[in-house]
Amino acid sequence: MASNLGTPSNPKETGPAPATPALRKGNRSLRAPRILVVDDEIHVRAMMAATLERQGYEVQVTSSGMEALEVLERGPFDLVLTDIVMRDGNGITLLERMHALQPNLPVVMVTAIHDINVAIDSMRRGAYDYLLKPFERDHLVTTVQRALEHRQALEESHSYKQNLEQVVRARTDMLRQAMEDLEHSYDVTLEALGDALDLKDSETEGHSKRVTAYTIALARAMGISPAEIKVIARGAFLHDIGKMAIPDEILRKPGSLTPEEQEIMREHCSRGYHMLRKIPFLRESAEIVFCHQENFDGSGYPSGLRGDETPIGARIFAVADTLDAITSDRPYRKSQSFDIARAEILRCSGTQFDPGVVEVFLKIPNELWQELRSEITGQEKTFSTFDMTRAATPSAS
Repeated sequence: MASNLGTPSNPKETGPAPATPALRKGNRSLRAPRILVVDDEIHVRAMMAATLERQGYEVQVTSSGMEALEVLERGPFDLVLTDIVMRDGNGITLLERMHALQPNLPVVMVTAIHDINVAIDSMRRGAYDYLLKPFERDHLVTTVQRALEHRQALEESHSYKQNLEQVVRARTDMLRQAMEDLEHSYDVTLEALGDALDLKDSETEGHSKRVTAYTIALARAMGISPAEIKVIARGAFLHDIGKMAIPDEILRKPGSLTPEEQEIMREHCSRGYHMLRKIPFLRESAEIVFCHQENFDGSGYPSGLRGDETPIGARIFAVADTLDAITSDRPYRKSQSFDIARAEILRCSGTQFDPGVVEVFLKIPNELWQELRSEITGQEKTFSTFDMTRAATPSAS
């Protein structure tokens, strides 16, 4: 806070050396700072104006608070010096109105009231500094310089914040794009795993893509979140990946399997789970791979889970898997209609399938499943899990 340093200097005396404010260190403006002086004593505002103009500032003077507000509305200023007690009103009121209009505009209060409480009240209401009359010209100049440097620091801080926000937005966009690219690479990885399984087990060819599309459509109809649908879709697509660890003589055996061979075949759930759980982005999907052969009544494998002990994604998949199995050709029979599949799924509601999932499934018309099947069949060479997540989901509405 400024204090009284003596009596006013004689204007004819040699004052502080003139300066060019626009060229001082740290001031990036190409113009001289504009200062508004508000005081109802003509000799005081004349002395302040002359002193500041000698320093190279552009100064405008007013004799009242009302006039000062009108001047401020007509153009920008970098600093205001105002008396506290004027004939037309209180300088504190003017301070508050200026602070509300331009929070970053520094205001220096000028007064002859030698009361520390007045100074504290001024600062609390937004004043930058406080000058006691009478004051020496060099004290006025120093206070003005300090106030203008404060304003410049505020402007630079605001500019830095804006630039920082722009950088953050740009980097956020870059990160989002990187995440999208990474997610696409994930799906390319899934396609490679699916292609590897197709080479080993020709019976699964096309099945994984179809059952994934059906699972996505059914999950969306059940109100599953988009993020969870992606997890479920990956689990559905890779549900049989554990068959890569099953011996070919069992996997490709044309006839019925022996009880011992059936036990080995059933291991594909746990084998697939242990393969995928080590991959971070597939860890949640691995749970669906592990549980995709569980039944709602607990008669499934490998753990005999009942009801909602099985993840919802696996319960949805179970319906989609049966839908595709019945409507696709198999070595031992020809494909059957969607109506037959619908009747079989309804018959097994509460035993093999979750009744809640079956209820939603029955509300979806056969035309949707036929449309999805045709779309995937026509795009098998290029249709990826990522495409299915985008394409199948809207179709289920």
